[in-house]
Amino acid sequence: MTDAELLELAAGLARRAADAIQAVRRAGFVVDRKSDESPVTEADRVAEALIVEGLRAATPDIPVVAEEEVAGGLVTAACPAFWLVDPLDGTRDFAKGRDEYAVCIGLVRDGRAVLGALVLPATGEVFGGLLGAGAWKEDAAPRRAIRCRTAPPEGLTVLASRHYADDPRMGPFLAGRPVAARRAASSALKFCRVAEGAADLYPRFGTTMEWDTAAGQALVEAAGGAVTLVDGTPLRYGKPDWRNPDFVCSGA
Repeated sequence: MTDAELLELAAGLARRAADAIQAVRRAGFVVDRKSDESPVTEADRVAEALIVEGLRAATPDIPVVAEEEVAGGLVTAACPAFWLVDPLDGTRDFAKGRDEYAVCIGLVRDGRAVLGALVLPATGEVFGGLLGAGAWKEDAAPRRAIRCRTAPPEGLTVLASRHYADDPRMGPFLAGRPVAARRAASSALKFCRVAEGAADLYPRFGTTMEWDTAAGQALVEAAGGAVTLVDGTPLRYGKPDWRNPDFVCSGA
């Protein structure tokens, strides 16, 4: 498959997973706890099964690293190319009845996130990005290109993780920057808002895993933005424990 075809594959599976998640939400569900005490629901499991089955059937030569499989003890070593799947990013908010959750499918090649598909199930927004080919969005309107914006004269719109919005490192990091607004939001939705030019900066202080960020990073960078470590070096993939350091997502 070409990279464009791989992106369409990921986007199609993400749409199907989003439909499955919404079906579970309508039917009702129980919230369980994983070994690290993070929440998991039937929606996580159903969506992941659908995605990984589809990826493995269509691209048997590309390994799949998926959040719930890793939590269950399935160990997949990093290799030159692999998929990273978060079937339901923002499970805490999903479980609380909020609408800020996402399906994320990213492809990593040689340590770099090269394409990503994200769906926001509650709103029906679908995003796709491929390095070198640009980024797009679909919703009630047809597919159209999106692009990170240049920060407006009045200052930056800064997004912070809802559960880490009060991190003491945020203030010093923003000191000296012209900030027009700060908003709290959950899940990979924040990458989508930077990619489409609705926000300018998303600093993340606190634990994330590679499957949380790969699709979003590919989307933002395809849209003309960047995702780096705090020191400005690239955020890379294939770390032994799949754990990310602090990072900064920024627009144009």
